Amino acid sequence: MKKALVAALTAATFLAPAGAFAQVGGESGDERIVAAREALRKGDRDTLERLAAVREAHPLDAYPRYWLLINRLARADEPVPVAALQAFFSEEAGSNLAERLRADWLRRLARDNDWSGFLDAYADLRNPDAELRCNAWSARVLSGDRSVFAELAREWDTLVDADAACDTPLRAAVDAGAVDEERVWWRIRRQIDTRKPEAALASLSLLPAASAPVAADLGQAIRSPAPWLDRLPPNFAVTRAGRELALAALVRLAREDVSAARLRLLRIQDRLSAAERNYAHLALGMHAALDRLPEASALYAAAGDIETTAQQRAWRVRAALRIGDWRAVRAAIEAMPAEERETADWIYWLGRAEAAAGRRDAAESLYVRIAAEPHFYGMLAREELGEAFPPPPATAPLPRAKLEEAERDPGLQRALALYRLELRTEALREWVWGVRERDEQFRLAAAHLALRNELYDRAINTAELANPRSNFELRFLTPYRDLIEPQVRAQGLDLGWVYGLMRQESRFVIPARSSVGAQGLMQVMPATGKWVADRIGLAGYSQRLLTDPETNVLLGTSYMRLIMEGLDAHPVLASAGYNAGPGRARRWRDAAPLEGAIYTETIPFDETRDYVKKVLANAVIYSAMLEKQPQSLKARLGTIAPGAASE
Repeated sequence: MKKALVAALTAATFLAPAGAFAQVGGESGDERIVAAREALRKGDRDTLERLAAVREAHPLDAYPRYWLLINRLARADEPVPVAALQAFFSEEAGSNLAERLRADWLRRLARDNDWSGFLDAYADLRNPDAELRCNAWSARVLSGDRSVFAELAREWDTLVDADAACDTPLRAAVDAGAVDEERVWWRIRRQIDTRKPEAALASLSLLPAASAPVAADLGQAIRSPAPWLDRLPPNFAVTRAGRELALAALVRLAREDVSAARLRLLRIQDRLSAAERNYAHLALGMHAALDRLPEASALYAAAGDIETTAQQRAWRVRAALRIGDWRAVRAAIEAMPAEERETADWIYWLGRAEAAAGRRDAAESLYVRIAAEPHFYGMLAREELGEAFPPPPATAPLPRAKLEEAERDPGLQRALALYRLELRTEALREWVWGVRERDEQFRLAAAHLALRNELYDRAINTAELANPRSNFELRFLTPYRDLIEPQVRAQGLDLGWVYGLMRQESRFVIPARSSVGAQGLMQVMPATGKWVADRIGLAGYSQRLLTDPETNVLLGTSYMRLIMEGLDAHPVLASAGYNAGPGRARRWRDAAPLEGAIYTETIPFDETRDYVKKVLANAVIYSAMLEKQPQSLKARLGTIAPGAASE
């Protein structure tokens, strides 16, 4: 791959005439860029200054100057180099580096509490991240702009997990009366029902001192919910703070054991208000649904008419799906906000509910709305209308002029040069910036450019960005086929499924590495690799072999086969098992046979649920293209056999 990149880039990258390269201390071209990047890593200011002073006809010429400026911004003991920053912004206007440097400057201005300067610089930032958005609100609050409070009130429910930089504007919105005490309690409740409930402790400061529970008490209720509930004092319900601590403990306990939480709710529910009982039932209902318990729908019903989150509404539908209560499915979807129920998943399931009630015309009118979409729900809707997914048509060729425009584009040239130097993070940023706000044909040309340079992930993602309903030859690539297909045959697997899984795992990036350590084309975890190597008798295995494409594919396809053998040879269970572990895939089964689509929809992990849908839809598309025959997603989903009681 590296050799191919070098060959493809040589002409495009170094077009300057002989002698055009300036040299200082011997470094020029790629050597200078690599040396500057290393100097930044080491904090070597002298070398950075020397290399940044060089100007040469190289696509990455601006990078040493950028790295020098961010090094200067990071040093709190130095003044902000405003003149140098403005010169860079002028020279590199509209570039990825200008945007990133402006963001770094804004972070420095926020650290220095220069809020007037912050607002001036912020006006030119195109894509602020969450921290800078919060800092902008702080700057407006501190400048006396009271219009910010109405904006914060509108955004309040979206800021449950806001960056710490939002503390100042959120506090100001409460103090200004734009957000009342009830909304603060709702924020605290939602934070308690997350993986990081400690965030609720910080939100206690938003409450009036007389209303807030003691932070240590809330911490104890969160950490030890069952003992807290079992030792509630007789007068706990006298104050709202006491009741909220009990509710916090109930919610945390429901995340561990719904039955235990339900039993304790029965003991204290008469001492709660009707609204508080409803909230408790809502929380228990969602966690019962996540645990696939049949009482989930009844708990939701006991919650009555109460404010809900999108997650709580989604799991109300899934709870009804799991027990086959199509009337409840329909009612839960129709109770969603209009924008929410217009998404493809709820359109499909509402269609199924209409069909179950015998309203075939209403069902078909819903299916028709999404049946042309080449995704999980679109494929299912198409099949409900009697048509399997067909082999996709070929995409019309692009004009040569458009391909040449992408080849000449400075942003894409910079990205390719960075990929050649194996600076993948910087390369990805340049590529994403280079295709943003561009038309469909330019993006398609960029995807072709990526493919020619064996940047398969960029080819796929850019073609998808261009048009997610077309460009199948670019969106569903089959690289490394001479490596993959023999292993697929040897393991007795379906080639479409293997490619569908691999596309989702790595986008065919050989050095891909996840945040949890999965590696390579098939994202094999080190422990999994060792286990599989032992099972198949692979001699001389070591973790470093996970980066070898041939070994990675051998281990990944062997693991797919082993999972299939242990999970009823069912691709839905095996796909879920590949992502979340075979044990979880088994436990998510039901006591009775379950439609594969419903099993998939009720997977409790958001990541795994989305993963299985995409892998199976990918498999359908790949098989249609490889076999040149229509393919059925419903046939792949099939029926999930009952699980054992012990599961």
